[in-house]
Amino acid sequence: MRFFGSFILICVLSAVLNAQVKTSAIPPVKRPFAASLQAVVVMTKDWTATQGLARTFERSSPRSKWKPVGSEFPIVIGRSGLAWSPDSASENSAVFKKEGDGKSPAGLFPLTFAFGSEANGAKLKLPYTEIVEFTECVDDAASFHYNTVVGRQQVGIFDWKSSEKMIEIKPEYDMGVFVAYNSYPVVRGNGSCIFLHIWKDAGSPTSGCTAMEQENLAKITRWLDPKKTPYLIQLPENAYSKYQKSWKLPKLK
Repeated sequence: MRFFGSFILICVLSAVLNAQVKTSAIPPVKRPFAASLQAVVVMTKDWTATQGLARTFERSSPRSKWKPVGSEFPIVIGRSGLAWSPDSASENSAVFKKEGDGKSPAGLFPLTFAFGSEANGAKLKLPYTEIVEFTECVDDAASFHYNTVVGRQQVGIFDWKSSEKMIEIKPEYDMGVFVAYNSYPVVRGNGSCIFLHIWKDAGSPTSGCTAMEQENLAKITRWLDPKKTPYLIQLPENAYSKYQKSWKLPKLK
């Protein structure tokens, strides 16, 4: 009986632990930007700037005009500025985003799930991952799990030597949204763990994410709806002007 009781206790603890580290998977198929009804637009002055402005837009149908939602607000990006995402650039570019380059990706990217350090997912429309002790984003390009948020205890045998232990990155990862850059498909070495998250302050760039005040991020996470195929549009001014009409991006003025 003592053995049986211990076995039951182990099973219960295992079930609780697995529930705690459950992570949100991105949709298996990338929905095109043409289907998007929500957009977070991030613009910088040029390719090397680390600060910029963001604004949210929405439309009622793919054929409708984009309309602004709220006012613009400041953001910071990667410490080395912007570099094209290989699947977004419509031209031969000398600089593409790579792992560890300190650049944020430029292009159009789905916003797929939210995460945070509290169990507040019920308040959001997006799928939600509560980050706990074993939640990690894998940035080891040699890993099968590269560029994914995983629960270490869930994957069993793990094959990575490098990852972001998300619970330790405070307050930046107390709230965030996964940017599906380099996700359709994942290409080893093209960059990983790109999020919208809380900034340290207005003068501190990131390693490649887009960061902002907690209040502005909270508004975004509450507003985003997966049924509306939300996207991040992130470009320097010259590229935005160049592709605004052909890509059917929101008019900013």
